[in-house]
Amino acid sequence: MTDIVQAKSLVKQYGSFRALDGVDLNIPTGAISGLIGPNGAGKTTTLKALIGLCDVEGELKVAGQDPRRSRHKLMEDVCFIADVGILPKWLKVYQLVDYVADVHPRFQRERAERFLSSTEIPRDKRIKELSKGMVTQLHLALVMAIDVRLLVLDEPTLGLDIIYRKEFYDRLLNEYYDGDCTIIISTHQVEEIETLLSHLLFINRGKVVMDAMMSDIAETFTEVIVDPAQLEVARGLNPIYTREMLGKQCFTFEAVPRSRLESLGECLTPSVADLFVAKMKESKREPQV
Repeated sequence: MTDIVQAKSLVKQYGSFRALDGVDLNIPTGAISGLIGPNGAGKTTTLKALIGLCDVEGELKVAGQDPRRSRHKLMEDVCFIADVGILPKWLKVYQLVDYVADVHPRFQRERAERFLSSTEIPRDKRIKELSKGMVTQLHLALVMAIDVRLLVLDEPTLGLDIIYRKEFYDRLLNEYYDGDCTIIISTHQVEEIETLLSHLLFINRGKVVMDAMMSDIAETFTEVIVDPAQLEVARGLNPIYTREMLGKQCFTFEAVPRSRLESLGECLTPSVADLFVAKMKESKREPQV
């Protein structure tokens, strides 16, 4: 199946700052893909490039369209949602539903109304009068009512407490995702989306430093709590990251067969958060051209 996002050598320059520095990425159709990176890494610039909100150099196709030339057509198949706080606070709830129904050809009002009926959101209240939890539920109702091929979420739960963040992702996965649409999520709450993801992208300083399917993580990366007597042997196998855990040295290895590591100590599959730290540390050590 063709990847829904195909990008090669994307470059975006802001004066002397290069926000994207030769980004290559392919996102499989039907994936739930996590785009993870530190502040200033290029996450938002990448997402904006995918939906035609900023011009970039390089080759780019999204849902079969070039966002720089066919953005109007592309947005019939794509929905982009940022922080829930950006909803227009002066509108009443029913006015916002009316507006989205008028502007998006794939919006299904009956789905939105069905979801809203399960909440306590008053339809005649302005958005600025709603609690953060209600705003989250309203935002989710709008998301789940738009039938698109690609949903792009840029920090969608920023500033919300853990209860509403969990509700957002649970309902997105269980009531929206059907295996055919593709979802790209950019967030700092790595631990919260780890179990949702089927595809993982790490970006740092405008470069993609890891692009992997979640199903391949355990085969590619191994974390070893190294026995003290095996430290020199472990260092000789070139770990990509070393940290101390409960008084012991913990090494992360990439593309080293687990059978070769089992004699060094306890072998684990690193979490996405630990793997992210490892790859960020590794990329900082690489010489810059």
